[in-house]
Amino acid sequence: MFRWVEAAETALMRRLGLLEGWGSYPRRHVEADYLNVLVFEDEVEVRLRVEHVGGTSITYAWDIAKAGDVYVQGRHTVVHVDEPGRASPLPEGVRAALT
Repeated sequence: MFRWVEAAETALMRRLGLLEGWGSYPRRHVEADYLNVLVFEDEVEVRLRVEHVGGTSITYAWDIAKAGDVYVQGRHTVVHVDEPGRASPLPEGVRAALT
């Protein structure tokens, strides 16, 4: 599930022109609730939205649906970090594109 969500996040960043430098946003928190059983080769839809833009972080909420029904709900938070790996303010371009 998390790989599907990462692919959706990457697609969003690419669509917004923010993919360059995206490696400096490691995950800080990830959670998921599995509501129904998915099996191999189920066709699913990943719906990802920006839930909150903070000073140094972005929280996404998402769900994975099959035939219109939600099977997994979750959220994850990424934090913008500087070269040594310390939290640093989100670039203004990122903030503007996501708010």
